[in-house]
Amino acid sequence: MKKVLIINGPNLNFLGRRQNYIYGNETLYEINEYIKSEGEKISISVDFYQSNHEGDIIDKIYNECENYDGFVINAGAFTHYSYAIYDAILSVDKIFIEVHLSNVFSRDDFRKKSVIAGACFGQICGFGKNSYVLALYALIEIF
Repeated sequence: MKKVLIINGPNLNFLGRRQNYIYGNETLYEINEYIKSEGEKISISVDFYQSNHEGDIIDKIYNECENYDGFVINAGAFTHYSYAIYDAILSVDKIFIEVHLSNVFSRDDFRKKSVIAGACFGQICGFGKNSYVLALYALIEIF
């Protein structure tokens, strides 16, 4: 069974309480339970990590790179300016899929630019919690 780490960045711990008209009513815990269940259906073991701190996300990537076959990352706002996360992704030689719950291209102009996209294998956005599940399916094809 392949192992995947889902990394969630800043403010995603407030899902279910913040901007429900964009992100929906489900909490991050509920979304994670759904992703875990869907992963089991395709023989992927999924673990989760969330942090509001850029350095902690970078440390997690470095500390866990040997323990997982692939990564799914929703870097939240760090998507748009964290060259440090970009460098960390490139440094570990693992497959990363970037995901977003909302369609970032239909929102604020600054959200349309991802500085981490170039370090990732691909990007999926706009499908809510299913963006994560689609990323798992993509990883199965890549593995």
